Amino acid sequence: MGTSVQVTPLCGVYNENPLSYLVSIDGFNFLIDCGWNDHFDPSLLQPLSRVASTVDAVLLSHPDTLHLGALPYAAKHLGLAAPVFSTEPVYRLGLLTMYDQYLSRKQVSEFDLFTLDDIDSAFQNVTRLTNAQHHHLTGKGEGIVISPHVAGHLLGGTVWKITKDGEDVIYAVDFNHRKEKHLNGINQSSFVRPAVLITDAYNALNNQPYRRQKDREFTETIKKTLRSQGNVLLPVDTAGRVLELLQILESCWNEESLPFPIYFLTYVASSTIDYVKSFLEWMSDAMAKSFETTRDNAFILKRVKLLVNKSELDNAPEGPKVVLASMASLEAGFSHDIFVEWATDAKNLVLFTERAQFGTLARMLQADPPPKAVKVTMSKRIPLVGEELIAYEEEQNRIKKEEALKASLIKEEELKASHGADVSMSDPLVIDTSNAKSLPDVVPRGGGCRDILIDGFTPPSTSVAPMFPFYENNSEWDDFGEVINPDDYVIKDEDMNQGAMLVGGDMDGKIDEASASLILDSRPSKVVSSELTVPVKCSLIYMDFEGRSDARSVKSILSHMAPLKLVLVHGTAEATEHLKQHCLKHVCPHVYAPQLEETIDVTSDLCAYKVQLSEKLMSNIIFKKLGENEIAWFDSDVGKTEDEMLTLLPCSTPAPPHKPILVGDLKMADFKQYLADNGVQVEFASGALRCGEYVTIRKVGDASHKGGGAGSQQIVIEGPACEDYYKIREYLYSHFYLL
Repeated sequence: MGTSVQVTPLCGVYNENPLSYLVSIDGFNFLIDCGWNDHFDPSLLQPLSRVASTVDAVLLSHPDTLHLGALPYAAKHLGLAAPVFSTEPVYRLGLLTMYDQYLSRKQVSEFDLFTLDDIDSAFQNVTRLTNAQHHHLTGKGEGIVISPHVAGHLLGGTVWKITKDGEDVIYAVDFNHRKEKHLNGINQSSFVRPAVLITDAYNALNNQPYRRQKDREFTETIKKTLRSQGNVLLPVDTAGRVLELLQILESCWNEESLPFPIYFLTYVASSTIDYVKSFLEWMSDAMAKSFETTRDNAFILKRVKLLVNKSELDNAPEGPKVVLASMASLEAGFSHDIFVEWATDAKNLVLFTERAQFGTLARMLQADPPPKAVKVTMSKRIPLVGEELIAYEEEQNRIKKEEALKASLIKEEELKASHGADVSMSDPLVIDTSNAKSLPDVVPRGGGCRDILIDGFTPPSTSVAPMFPFYENNSEWDDFGEVINPDDYVIKDEDMNQGAMLVGGDMDGKIDEASASLILDSRPSKVVSSELTVPVKCSLIYMDFEGRSDARSVKSILSHMAPLKLVLVHGTAEATEHLKQHCLKHVCPHVYAPQLEETIDVTSDLCAYKVQLSEKLMSNIIFKKLGENEIAWFDSDVGKTEDEMLTLLPCSTPAPPHKPILVGDLKMADFKQYLADNGVQVEFASGALRCGEYVTIRKVGDASHKGGGAGSQQIVIEGPACEDYYKIREYLYSHFYLL
């Protein structure tokens, strides 16, 4: 029997809701993603609440709300206390995303589902891993290895590989195979033939144009609006796809020297860019290479101004401008307020770069045809004044008095319990303080008991009795008195700003200075709201910059991976069913699309055995290096150790010869360059490599065919038996390992 695997969707199946899935591997429970949406509806987390206490580890795949938004709430209210694993960018940018979400809502509502402290508490348990790092679990998870791999959708985005007894469980949602300005695509060769593949059907019905064409249309649309004296609003996420949009705009503005200002407006804009500057090793090869050669950091933005307060935008010079503002859903944040202001002007443009979450204002505006008017709620937090302020202060004073009285009563009960039972009442030197009436001179008027110590007090031998506190003074003295250290009396800057968040630029900082001032503002305030009907006269355009593989690519990638069993999640019912039928025909015969809270068993049909390699066998094996691994061919007999464990022993009889095996992967473009470097005339012709005058090399078969891997490919060398043929064949063999 293979490794036991069960999958239970907790959210995000047959719809576009947040992603959250329980994956159990031999009884070890992984919660993979812990998402929420911009509505922050606790009822959506009811399935998670039923299993949160049983979770052994949490894996986060992307730093946006849909993948990790529920983590602070689950840790505080649902009993989720398991260790969390992610990459460094997912940890850092996810933290900023949740700060931005909290601050955006706190300014327009009495948001109390979680606080900034709850966010910090949830994220302090995160263990950060690097790409392809193998992390071995211990305890209950002994024998399980987890490793993150590049997903290509968001910075630090992860495809999780979970390995147990040689079988792989792959969790790959929201991945992208295309290289972008700041991100590499997914490396398909790392995920061939897994036992179980969990992936999404989100884009199963959507195809996209080529990237360069899409980028050009994007910038041309923006420039056309600006030249018509209109403003452009891009509702964006906090620290996800907005990074790619910033790079596209920065590049275009640098090339064409456009005079129009670009603003990036979130509560954590400065901190976001400061963090991103240090994550170059997580970005595309082109960005890393550019920094190595020219020391040019692509995220030192020269054309984009970072803002953390809307008043800064209001005070900006008049004229056409581009504003990237959170949130993408238009449910809260700066984008909501800016949309209300700009929607009534036909010259303006609201450009959506991703499909909005279901049921949000942005999704409503993306409808076809879009509405001519929308009802919105405008909310604002204002300080209390006049009678409201007086009533608030009186209520706070009343609460403080009640708490003080309660605390004194509790302390009184504790003192009675700690001293009353142990003190010997016959001791003439101990005075009973429980009778307040007999001690009118020593008991305060406010009532309550006090410990009374008299000269000659002897503590009872049977208990710990009250004594005067004693502090030993070890200070140094000279002729003028005690020696002091002047530094002890200097008020440090951090002490003056105690409780404040550190400001952008410091990698230990959390949020920007303006945002920190909002947190430190302790003035009594209230939220006032009003309903508005906004006529939508501005242009509304949607362009797909989500950074996900489209339908054609997803189907091709799944065929290349060739999983033994496939689980489909996160997508509309139509998209999920379409991809399921396609995969049943072209990928594998075992395709599952579970319903919400439906547990499916996807245990591998393969039998796995643990064997021990004997020392006698290992001493005669010659290993060859292949990438990060070492490989060898050997023949052996199967035996048993004293504790009944299977072991491999040297053959007792000579083993029959085996056919030679060439191990490795040949890239035709690299081999072409290798031949050219060795003086061979070579060119591509009709998909084959023509070497010299007579020899041709071609690949037969397709690695993306069902069955996957290099086993479905053959390299064929054709030509007459001449000197060139044998020389080129020798070059070809040199790219492989012979076993």
